[in-house]
Amino acid sequence: MRQKTTIADYAVHFVLLLTALIMILPFYNVVIQSFATPAAIAKQPLYLIPTVVDFSSYSLIFKGHEVWDSLQVSLIVTLVGTLANMLITVTGAYALTKKNVPGNKIFIFLVIFQMLFHGGIVPTYLAIKDYHLLDNVFAMILPVAVNTYYLIIMMSYFRNVPEALEEAGRIDGANDIQILLRIILPISVPTLAAITLFYAVDRWNEWWNAMIYIQDSAKFPLQLFLRQMLSDVSQAMNSELAADFTSSANVFTNGVKMAMVIISAVPIMIVYPWLQRYFTSGVMLGAVKE
Repeated sequence: MRQKTTIADYAVHFVLLLTALIMILPFYNVVIQSFATPAAIAKQPLYLIPTVVDFSSYSLIFKGHEVWDSLQVSLIVTLVGTLANMLITVTGAYALTKKNVPGNKIFIFLVIFQMLFHGGIVPTYLAIKDYHLLDNVFAMILPVAVNTYYLIIMMSYFRNVPEALEEAGRIDGANDIQILLRIILPISVPTLAAITLFYAVDRWNEWWNAMIYIQDSAKFPLQLFLRQMLSDVSQAMNSELAADFTSSANVFTNGVKMAMVIISAVPIMIVYPWLQRYFTSGVMLGAVKE
């Protein structure tokens, strides 16, 4: 028998719908403004109903080589950085879960300790300089090669893997690396997928390390290029793109900013649906201790 819908149910549905609209509306506004013109914006005090579809903002952005350079840098940082993140996180977590590893407790203490205390910007900058990584793409990868929080999640998951699986592998003559690759990782796909996506988002949104260690504008990642543009369009879009911008009076300045937001968000939006189903299961598998 179907349960009768009560007033409380309608109230909950209304609140959920209102919450969804509050979250969707800003992104919707960004999308429509990226295709707007100054005249269309001027006709509506609150621009919610698009009246024109204009690609001037996008064409202006892609005329300059700066955006292509920044996209290329962001892709390199995301791909190489995520690979390095997962390699260190998986191997490190697996090693730290082994009680027979000499100094295991000391290493775990140091991992947790660095979550609470950091050397600071100046010592880190001096270390990067001594390693000759200034103006190098690896300055955006190596300083953040591992995230302690994700490492602890992976350690928690590995601790919950039945020891019988590893013992069976050793009986068959497998060493630790073979056990990790052939037994542990295949059953850890949800956790691996979730943490991989977390790392990929972190690397794609990289701008802080780039702002500190990168001086060559040709090596700026997309997010830093976007940050400069949002603070001052005329200053960020230098060289040939600046000339196009100052000579294009019909281009909506805010529309260019919104178009950059869309361009920076699209790659992650494409990847996210493929890994979304692993989010809850992946994080919970590593967070629950039996």
